[in-house]
Amino acid sequence: MKMNIDKIQDKEQLVSWFRSGFKEKSKWMVGTEHEKFAYTFSKKKKRYIPLSYFGENGINAFLIELCKFGWLPVYENGNIIELKKEAQSITLEPGGQIELSGAPLKDLHSTCKETNEHLKLVKEVGKKLDILLVGLGARPNEFLKDVPLMPKARYDIMRNYMPSKGSRGLEMMHSTCTVQANLDFESEQDMKKKTSLAVKLQPIVTALFANSPFYEGAFNGFQSLRKHIWTDTDPDRCGILKIALEDDFNFSSYVDFALSVPMYFVIREKKYIDCSGKSFLDFLNGKLDILPGEKPTFEDWENHISTIFTEVRLKKFIEVRGADAGNWRRTCALPAFWVGLLYGESSINSAEKICCDWTVEEIEKLSLDVAKKGLDAEIKKEKVLNIANELLKIARGSLVEREVLDSQGNNESGYLNVLEEIILRKSSPAKELMEKFSNKYNSNFEELMKDIAY
Repeated sequence: MKMNIDKIQDKEQLVSWFRSGFKEKSKWMVGTEHEKFAYTFSKKKKRYIPLSYFGENGINAFLIELCKFGWLPVYENGNIIELKKEAQSITLEPGGQIELSGAPLKDLHSTCKETNEHLKLVKEVGKKLDILLVGLGARPNEFLKDVPLMPKARYDIMRNYMPSKGSRGLEMMHSTCTVQANLDFESEQDMKKKTSLAVKLQPIVTALFANSPFYEGAFNGFQSLRKHIWTDTDPDRCGILKIALEDDFNFSSYVDFALSVPMYFVIREKKYIDCSGKSFLDFLNGKLDILPGEKPTFEDWENHISTIFTEVRLKKFIEVRGADAGNWRRTCALPAFWVGLLYGESSINSAEKICCDWTVEEIEKLSLDVAKKGLDAEIKKEKVLNIANELLKIARGSLVEREVLDSQGNNESGYLNVLEEIILRKSSPAKELMEKFSNKYNSNFEELMKDIAY
């Protein structure tokens, strides 16, 4: 009997799959992914409401309009659920959040140009269809029951399973937005250094980008409610990637971790099969009861690891995923911060000195604290504000040293300016927003949303 070469036979093939992502430093790229909420104004309710999928100015109409600009539609059960254009894609999150998954690009100038072009386009299309696009970490003024559901089969499976693991999984799915960066590695040791450092510093990023102080029409008591919601979503697949802080962390241990994460689904003949709660290790061993005797493909594996939601996640690159969505400047600043720290010759070592003695327990506590306290949170009696300031100095120096110039002769360090302004004000985006809500917007969410929209 001829063996199907697409089937995974053992764990070592999964380890080799990660190693196939190695890139020499001269070929390192950076990718940016960012989500935004879509709203339309309801004359009946006299407020902005989340965009439904169907309707004259629904998300389906929005996606159809984008197709006029060279984007190609991807269908599921007759509905457009994704757009593709070269190495970019526009996808739908469960509650209609619209995400750009940017292409891997050579430098920060290119990824920021891509971000700006995307935001300009969706704003133009949104204006035509009376759609408002907003960058916040959490929905400010509506309840979960008011959020329309997107017609994607994988989300139906997740909706059924999530409440069995935590009380806020459905809120995470439908009512949060983030921005993330994707970064390369040249070796297993390089991956280990970058991933470990990213796990340690992720709470600092959460504080710098905290931008979700409202929920259900009121202050919610948090600066990053998005982060807080994640703490009660699914402990099997969310939170801090603790194994990255262990001395023997490598691809093999990450594979073991990924195999321990319960499955959601497999896809066969373009249909989703509900495997929620089942073991991928059983699948690897040909013992998955839903598909008896069958072994997984690499597509099955890629789908599975995409359902791991730790703040730092491994694929054939590193994803750093723990920042609230925000305005275009902060969207460009997020990859700049990480490239500055993780791509420099000496910046990794300099940053590591700041956090080398942080314990897992301290990092976990800090991760919880920054959701509420933001830049005022502390670790080892040191304020996050001061740590962030030191890290920004390291990142800026590294980006200056990279000497990657745009057409005007500017290096990449300028993308950090918005973060340095936050440090100078000693105030996170969330605190700024709360102050403006009371003063500039007279506690009116419609005025706030119009003003901060892209």
